[in-house]
Amino acid sequence: MRIEPFLTEQFFAEYEFSARYLLAPSDCETMSVGELLRLSGSSLEELGDLTLGYTESQGDPQLRSQISEMYTEVRSEDIVVLTSPVEGIYLAMQTLLEPEDEVIALRPAYDALNNVARHLCREVLAWNLVPGTKRWELDFDQLESIIGPQTRMLVVNFPHNPTGYVPSNSEFNRLIKLARKHNVWLFCDEIYRGLEFEPTIPSAADLYEKSIVLSGLSKTYGLPGLRAGWLVIRNRDLRDELINWKHYTTICPAGPTEFLARKALLVKENLAERSKAIIRQNLKLCEAFFARFPEHFIWRRPLAGSVAFIEVNLAKIGFESATAHCHHLAQNHGIVLLPGKCLGFDDTFVRLGLGRVGFQTALEAYATVISDKN
Repeated sequence: MRIEPFLTEQFFAEYEFSARYLLAPSDCETMSVGELLRLSGSSLEELGDLTLGYTESQGDPQLRSQISEMYTEVRSEDIVVLTSPVEGIYLAMQTLLEPEDEVIALRPAYDALNNVARHLCREVLAWNLVPGTKRWELDFDQLESIIGPQTRMLVVNFPHNPTGYVPSNSEFNRLIKLARKHNVWLFCDEIYRGLEFEPTIPSAADLYEKSIVLSGLSKTYGLPGLRAGWLVIRNRDLRDELINWKHYTTICPAGPTEFLARKALLVKENLAERSKAIIRQNLKLCEAFFARFPEHFIWRRPLAGSVAFIEVNLAKIGFESATAHCHHLAQNHGIVLLPGKCLGFDDTFVRLGLGRVGFQTALEAYATVISDKN
């Protein structure tokens, strides 16, 4: 049984490691193993003494304890450490979904949040974020019109990739209330949590007993190559069933990853603040860029996270689709922007990544292309 193409990862595989200017990555600036160890007061010798045996399937108890401290209603036994964050999407949906089920998924979204569910169940209904005049908005009337007896799971992602949207507390409480009313599982991807610039919503894990929360160290903490992630599952029976599925996939996390993840969590505030400082600077550059080209783009400033979703005036830039524009940029100018079509949305949008220190140089290269076009 085939699964849909993973358009985002296919696009990055084609261009990410050869292009000069990366404007689309969703992760924040990374660091070396040595830098991380020094920041956390550890040494390369300590890492070198690590033995490479099997680890516990659910994850190292010390690491799970550290993770649980990031929540208010979560115990260490509620944590399942993953071999990579995306594994958590597969495991949760494989564990919960049956062929007759229906899933509602927020869009646009990272491919796996829609495609894995569509591979496993009867139907995935889109709950679309609405591009308002100046910001993105949630349409609860649409959600209430499509949720029903066949709905098994509601899939959301806050802070949101790719729009940078975060609901208000009242909106998030409304979402939790609706999930509880219909007795559906709430899968909440919180991989960008910690990149908020103002007081924000609690974790779904602390509000709803039937939530499944995904998080990790790739985005906020700038450690995507570590592949460190986790699920928070407060329902013991579901957790045990999911771990059984894990035995058929990766069995257990990698020991070096767990070691470095423990060190990273010792300094998680430092890592998050480092990332936010880069994003703040890059947002200032964005404001100037979009003010310079007001006829070419519609700029809806993200509320949080390391990405923004930009609407493109295709007639003005001279392309029939954002996808064609992005391939042209990569192939002819070495500039990588991600087409919105990869994220299941209109082909008039592109994703901009705000977390890298090379953003200014890449944005200037893009400005040159736009200027030369006109």
